[in-house]
Parts: sequence; C-alpha cells; structure tokens
Amino acid sequence: MQFEDSKPEDKFGKEYNEHLIFNQLKKYSEFYDSLSFSIMSWASLGTKAFLNLDTYAYSSIKGTIDSIIDILKKGRINDAYALLRKFFDSTMINVYTNLFLQDHFNINNFIVTQIENWRNGTETIPEYRVISRYIKESERLKPINELLKKDDRYKKIRDRCNDHTHYNFYRHLLLNDNQIYNPNRVKYLDLFAKDIEAVFIQHFAYIFYLNDHYMMSSDYSDSLDVRITPEENSQCWVANFIQKMFNDVIKISRPDIATEIKQKTEMELE
Repeated sequence: MQFEDSKPEDKFGKEYNEHLIFNQLKKYSEFYDSLSFSIMSWASLGTKAFLNLDTYAYSSIKGTIDSIIDILKKGRINDAYALLRKFFDSTMINVYTNLFLQDHFNINNFIVTQIENWRNGTETIPEYRVISRYIKESERLKPINELLKKDDRYKKIRDRCNDHTHYNFYRHLLLNDNQIYNPNRVKYLDLFAKDIEAVFIQHFAYIFYLNDHYMMSSDYSDSLDVRITPEENSQCWVANFIQKMFNDVIKISRPDIATEIKQKTEMELE
C-alpha cells in the first residue's frame, strides 16, 4: 500500500482534511506571532534581557503549533498529542516566569536570580509539578485559578497527553500509523481540537490577567515614536488581534473567564 505517495485526501477523506482544527491552529499560530512582535519593547523587569523574554517564548510556541499542523496533516495524531504536551508545558513555564518575576522583583532585588540564570543557561527551570503548584497556589491568580479548576478538564488533558506520549494504550500507538484505516480518526481530531483550545484559553487567561498591558494596541507608542501627542486614553486601547481572539474564543467557550479578565483590567476590552 503506497499511502506516502498518495494525495492527502486519498488517505483520510474530506472530513479529516477539511477539519476545523487546521483553521483553528492557524489562528493560534498567527496570534502568537503577532503577540511576540507587539510585546517586544516591554521590559522583563528582574532580568538583564535586552528584549522581552516573552518575545521568544511566543515565537517558540508558534513554532510548536506550526509543527502540530504539519503532523496532523500527515495523520499522526499520536505525535500531535506529544507536541500538545509540549505546548501545555511551554505555556505553564511562560506563566511561571512572569509570575515569579512579579513576585520577586522589587527595589531591593533588581535581578531575580532564578529566572535570570534560566535565561542565561546556568540554571534549569523547576520541574513541571513545582511550576504547576506555584501557579495554582498564587494569590495573584486566585480568581482565574478558581474558574479553571471548576472541573477536571485540565487533568484529563494532561493525562491524555501522557497516555499518548508513553503509549499507555495500544490504540494510541496505532494512531501514529497513517496507513491504517481508522474509522474514528475524525473523532480523535474532534477531541484534540477541544483539548488544544482549552490549553490556549488557559494560557490566554493567565497571561493577560497578569500582564494586561500586553493587550495594548500600537497606537499609543506609534504616536510617541513620531512625536505626536497620543489620543486621550489610547494607552488603554486593545490590539485588534487580541480583541478578535477574545471575542472568537474566550467569550464563546469560557464567558466566565472573559468576564473575570474584563473586570480586572483597565484596558478597554470589549
């Protein structure tokens, strides 16, 4: 059977190849690409970094999502789950570094050693369980954490990622063979779409709850760059790509989180 030389639509069918997941992942990729660029000038207080640490964190996450797209197009859902776990981990590391810097940076502690050493390669980041516990026990994030832990969806996603990564069930091994006919392939893709959306929502909720200034549109800084007085309150305007993702994903899938973010921020989030 020469599947590798066949056209994609011959392998998996139209329902798979035109699944909403591919457009969904493209939107996530474009979001992180835009976010990486837009927050570049914000200083990562507590480190010696010239550019914002999150600039490269978000461009790296974009790369992971692009890899997921490529792998899913080849029908290797099992490998995609391994990358979903990486995406999950990278978002939590990103939240942890931001939270740890905010907790420890002050006038008497200009350089937060743990994060600076991680940045310059002389110290590893703590293991996932330590990072997760630190985030979940944070008073800063308590309102968001209470919403995120209303059910056990994130534990289930984490378990699924681990099951796929470690081949805990034979069916997961089979999902990496794109030459096998699998009548449930689209159902697995449906589940993957829900799982990665949940991880994205969690990251969006955490990062903009901690750093609502990351929402800022470029209008204010653009005016300053050309020595024009910025329009009144333009520092509170939200970038279009962030507002769109807020409307299209957060409001629809987690209106409770959308409400909490809006109540906390001074940004003009609609």
